[in-house]
Amino acid sequence: MPVLIVGSIALDTVKTPVEEHADLLGGSASYAAVSASFFTGAQLVGIVGGDFPKAHVEFFESRRIDLEGLQQVEGESFRWSGEYMTDMNVRETRSVALNVFEHFTPHLPESYRQTPYVLLANIAPSLQSYVLDQTARPRFVVADTMDLWITIAKDDLLALLKRVDLLILNDSEAKMLTGETNLIRAAEAIRGYGPGYVAIKKGEHGCLLFGDPSKQEFFSCPAFPLANLHDPTGAGDCFAGGLIGELARADEAEITFDALKKAVVSGSVVASFNVEAFSLERLRTLTNEDIDARRGEFRRISQF
Repeated sequence: MPVLIVGSIALDTVKTPVEEHADLLGGSASYAAVSASFFTGAQLVGIVGGDFPKAHVEFFESRRIDLEGLQQVEGESFRWSGEYMTDMNVRETRSVALNVFEHFTPHLPESYRQTPYVLLANIAPSLQSYVLDQTARPRFVVADTMDLWITIAKDDLLALLKRVDLLILNDSEAKMLTGETNLIRAAEAIRGYGPGYVAIKKGEHGCLLFGDPSKQEFFSCPAFPLANLHDPTGAGDCFAGGLIGELARADEAEITFDALKKAVVSGSVVASFNVEAFSLERLRTLTNEDIDARRGEFRRISQF
């Protein structure tokens, strides 16, 4: 089964303590779609300007990514610039230029509207809801969010959560959204907003997956240990894309908590490769054999 992925497509400038690169392929939908494509086909919905390099389009096409939903219009593409400190968990945004993304309206092609697996990557919750308005009862909906939307569009976000099966956010965002200081209580509060499942990202410390506490549905997924981390940009989006890609590949009759645990591991594995190089460069050479080998190593060290 394919997955429908809607989000931002950007040109990034990224600086770390040792390197800086400009005009990199970035954006939440870019990372998520490429990650998902290792498991199944992806349908990409986003917007770019006339300056968007053809090479990036060709890269999408070289993967199993359907670009009927890609809008290319006059103007400049969304651009983001960020700098990572010596502690790569600390990042500073240097500049943001929304450009054509400022007026993005995600119109779904007719062929996308029946897609059963939907990933609403990190965009305004009102746009995420607009996407769902155009779909025909998808089987499983995953949404990502961030602190900005919790701050300026919380009502829209809460309305969206009533329509979502799994919410992905990081630990500080979970606390911000709920007002809880304990992640277990925060996850249960989020489940009360609508999603049956919550995945709370903890950066280099992995991810916590929460389901129905009465069934003891809890999974702590460690991060894969890495000695060389080059660029953390897009790791969370790769995690989300790999997760829903794994669910769509399996397309089981019932999406169980065990299926979600496996999907979380797959998303974590792809994200661990992504941070080994800038932008999506590591995923250009990544193979499914590489993913399977690291998944096996992941299971060995985590006893999953």
